[in-house]
Amino acid sequence: MSKAPRTDSPAPHAADSHDLIRVHGARENNLKDVNVELPKRRLTVFTGVSGSGKSSLVFDTIAAESQRLINETYSAFVQGFMPTLSRPEVDVLDGLTTAIIVDQQRLGADPRSTVGTATDANAMLRILFSRLGQPYIGSPNAFSFNVPSVRASGAITVEKGSAKTVKATFTRTGGMCTNCEGRGKVSDIDLTQLFDDSKSITEGAITVPGYKADNFWTVRIFAESGFFDPDKPIRDFTKQEMHDFLYREPTKVKVEGVNLTYEGLIPKIQKSFLSKDKEAMQPHIRAFVERAVTFTACPECGGTRLSEGARSSKIKGISIADACAMQISDLADWVRDLDEPTVAPLLDTLRRTLDSFVEIGLGYLSLERPSGTLSGGEAQRVKMIRHLGSSLTDTTYVFDEPTAGLHPHDIQRMNELLLRLRDKGNTVLVVEHKPETIAIADHVVDLGPGAGTAGGAVCFEGTVEGLRASGTITGRHFDDRAGLKGSVRKPTGALEIRGATANNLQGVDVDIPLGVLTVITGVAGSGKSSLVHGSIPAGAGVVSVDQGAIRGSRRSNPATYTGLLEPIRKAFAKANGVKPALFSANSEGACPSCNGAGVIYTDLAMMAGVATVCEECEGKRFQASVLDHHLGGRDISEVLAMSVTEAEEFFGAGEARTPAAHAILGRLADVGLGYLSLGQPLTTLSGGERQRLKLATHMAEKGGVYVLDEPTTGLHLADVEHLLGLLDRLVESGKSVIVIEHHQAVMAHADWIIDLGPGAGHDGGRIVFEGTPADLVAARSTLTGEHLAAYVGA
Repeated sequence: MSKAPRTDSPAPHAADSHDLIRVHGARENNLKDVNVELPKRRLTVFTGVSGSGKSSLVFDTIAAESQRLINETYSAFVQGFMPTLSRPEVDVLDGLTTAIIVDQQRLGADPRSTVGTATDANAMLRILFSRLGQPYIGSPNAFSFNVPSVRASGAITVEKGSAKTVKATFTRTGGMCTNCEGRGKVSDIDLTQLFDDSKSITEGAITVPGYKADNFWTVRIFAESGFFDPDKPIRDFTKQEMHDFLYREPTKVKVEGVNLTYEGLIPKIQKSFLSKDKEAMQPHIRAFVERAVTFTACPECGGTRLSEGARSSKIKGISIADACAMQISDLADWVRDLDEPTVAPLLDTLRRTLDSFVEIGLGYLSLERPSGTLSGGEAQRVKMIRHLGSSLTDTTYVFDEPTAGLHPHDIQRMNELLLRLRDKGNTVLVVEHKPETIAIADHVVDLGPGAGTAGGAVCFEGTVEGLRASGTITGRHFDDRAGLKGSVRKPTGALEIRGATANNLQGVDVDIPLGVLTVITGVAGSGKSSLVHGSIPAGAGVVSVDQGAIRGSRRSNPATYTGLLEPIRKAFAKANGVKPALFSANSEGACPSCNGAGVIYTDLAMMAGVATVCEECEGKRFQASVLDHHLGGRDISEVLAMSVTEAEEFFGAGEARTPAAHAILGRLADVGLGYLSLGQPLTTLSGGERQRLKLATHMAEKGGVYVLDEPTTGLHLADVEHLLGLLDRLVESGKSVIVIEHHQAVMAHADWIIDLGPGAGHDGGRIVFEGTPADLVAARSTLTGEHLAAYVGA
């Protein structure tokens, strides 16, 4: 029996009332009781100056609580194996959905991790080759460069009923190259960096850090070992003497009546330097290791990481090593041509994964590319790949500057992907500075008004049109456009690059002008970094400031990282007649109760650990007796609590005047970090703040050529103006500045532009334009030229 349609509208269902994510009283990091209501199934963009609290609200509050609540649904046993997360500092978090975080954390720099292993594409290829490859060599493990071949035989006792001993053999065929152990590279030591062969041992021939001629434990043992004449120049050593000097196995010797172990210089260096984490070394030792150790492709596997057996099995004439070396866009075409009904589901999934690479603008990569060499933007897009074809809906996707490292041409494509995720019924939260992405938002939350302690409040919440009219710092600068320069500086010389073939470069010859601001541009993957980082001749006096992560625990802060703490400690020690070590919270001055951490951690197994402020030092990190020593009326904990701007004034005049500290603080203020406090843990800094901290540290170096890799990453529209001023000041002080950049404001401000392309991967690697920005706009002969012309309104 049919029912008549109802004419009155039905009462709304209770389940349909949860259309908002409500945040009340968020106080994480610098947030000041923030209240926001975010619409679900919409695209919300969070804006504000670098350090204003965007990541604290989106990642450390909303996404962190969503992940914590999901983790709590597992049993205590499973939670014991998961990272423990504490509840964020917030009063109410309502309407949360499952959060998928796609951030800019670099993928692990482990030498065994590649683009293929990070995205599961390698796992699928291994199964494909184990099923279709001819000749057949074994299971998918036989194609894995992380699995060694194993053979074992012997007696085993099986305790089942009556225990009996049986003979067993075990074999596993792995794909790892035995020579390089699946790394693809072997290390070689440059002997010229270890010693000066024109000198003798007693004249100080060994040039390794710490090997001074008068040091008993390092050099005297060589001189008095009896294996060679210490007064003979090393170049005159016999073959046997050279072997004993460099490679001799550990041997007991007697030096001045003391029994010691002598071993050759190379094994000694390998143990003391090369077995340690390079990033944790002191700067001068790290510089020595970078000079002395060279990595070359493994001669046995040709850098493919795979055993001969794995390379011999082929499908249609292509081995798995060939497939991983192909550009992904070409590999996608090859897989599309395979028609094997027996592995159809596998081929479908592999095709979708490879097509996602191409769609997201990473078709120029290869699966064998080490994941540690990807930029932050590339790493983020690699993480996006697994979510693009997902059928999940009503999920919250959280992105951290998804346009980082993207050419204006590629930003449009990224915008379409974000909108597609939203249109499938997902909530998309994006932290972003680029006006092109802010413009597509359904809802905007602008945080500020300043950075650090001057930020952490909501300045505006509403539509993009409302933001434009709001008068906030983002609203005022939203439509800012840098104009082309009326006149450009004249170069004072040139840095010559000839026949550059690194990665995808196709025999590039170029003269990079010196004494001016040069911008290298081109679509992602066109060869910009290969040209600048991989082809500039050694010894050109280049200071490179890349986007590599800053290493540092919560004990590291701007004062320790920049070397500022050293002159401050010495000034305190001199003023009070005590040792400098007392004024370090990581050394003698540390509070004995919390060991200088300022907080005491209580581990609660699978529950989140609790950090409580140390009662003895009240979070100041120092012993009470240390705080009795003053400089200019302040103790060391009060100085570390100062902002850079306050400290610059404090150390610039009066009793506390310390020129060395004042110079470092001046550089920090120059790069726009005046609001940071000296003792703020490095772990709490945003990405943009970390890169500027690096830049400030490198500004003291003597090199005349600065290479900056996308310095606008993480910078607000208003901060880009300050950056342009800083670049100008560097050039006017006699430096040459080379910037790899996609931001049109930096391009427009350049004296000279070198544009690579025309495409990415093997479609790029050529210079498509050299000249002034005005010439590039007038010609409009490249993608960059078209976008720059549209930007400046030409």
